[in-house]
Amino acid sequence: AGAASARAPQGHGGSRGAPPADAEREGPSFAEMGLAPALLAGLEGLSVCRPTAVQRLAIPALRRGRSALCAAETGSGKTLGPTEALAEGLASPRGLVVLPSRELAAQVGAVTAALCRPAELQVRGLTGGGAAGGLRRQLRAPPPGVAVLLGTPGALWRALRMRFLALGRLRWMVLDEVDALMMDDTFVEPLEEILVRTQVVVVGATFPTGLSQTLGKFTDVSQFVTLATQSLHRLPSHVLQKFVRLKGQDKLPELLQLLKDHPASGGAVLIFCNSASTVNWLGYVLDDHKIKHLRLQGQMLAAARAGIFASFQKGDVSVLVCTDLASRGLDTSSVQLVVNYDFPNTLQDYLHRWRYNSRRDLGLMALWAKLEVT
Repeated sequence: AGAASARAPQGHGGSRGAPPADAEREGPSFAEMGLAPALLAGLEGLSVCRPTAVQRLAIPALRRGRSALCAAETGSGKTLGPTEALAEGLASPRGLVVLPSRELAAQVGAVTAALCRPAELQVRGLTGGGAAGGLRRQLRAPPPGVAVLLGTPGALWRALRMRFLALGRLRWMVLDEVDALMMDDTFVEPLEEILVRTQVVVVGATFPTGLSQTLGKFTDVSQFVTLATQSLHRLPSHVLQKFVRLKGQDKLPELLQLLKDHPASGGAVLIFCNSASTVNWLGYVLDDHKIKHLRLQGQMLAAARAGIFASFQKGDVSVLVCTDLASRGLDTSSVQLVVNYDFPNTLQDYLHRWRYNSRRDLGLMALWAKLEVT
């Protein structure tokens, strides 16, 4: 169920996880683009040796102070690029990265902290799901305070409203996975306070309808520079997609057989569903069949979600049943098969789900139920 491809080489600029296989080695180095020695040391510590195509586009423009719409395929280093370009000469708190989920905030935060450590810049994460005191504790930092703050929209808005956080000295903001951010009701609330005086970088593999109109309420979008790679929205040639057309009642037996036939050495499996209720139902079925798995969906309590994807990344469990929460930016090097148990609702969702296949030896399968009336 799928296709094989050469495993991507390490040491490339897409450092959320595994780098893209079609790395372009030509063009200026990070040093030649003028990054500070401390940031170069941080990149070396992350084994990021050469900039990707989108980083070569983004870094010069952002260092000139331009706001930007940065469109590139997932895994291209488009989130790290703005941080590399902007995290120079910061004092507390000057940079903000907004992300759609606590899992992604933790993952990007770990990379950002490693990047900024040689420059002695403090990095903090801010996520919700707990009491107000939890927000206050997350913002505590030793002098000189937080230079780069990463947070989810709800937590940021709550911290601003409760006056735990002041952004009067903010210099730049990155909106990561912006199509998912715009589905969060709390996303727009802080924008008026932040965007009017801030360099803004909007990052995504897909941009939602209405983005320009939303941003245009608070900032001059006509002044944004658009940065896009040539491989955006193109399926890598090595990804063979398999579509299985089934009657509705045959989807579950097909999936169970697929999982039973999948060898233990065959790598991890991601199973995407369109709703939290389907994730829970399918999980109960897998429990009945003694198939060890993890579940991840946005309606879970914060305490229940904590550590689930990290456990999957470490290989503690090789099957993850999830909603599209797991399709936005999260990385794992062990996934070898992606299954769409539910066919995605939009093209954008499909593009985000297959991103795992753009970097590793993977297969992609869609179980397409053709409901027949008899």
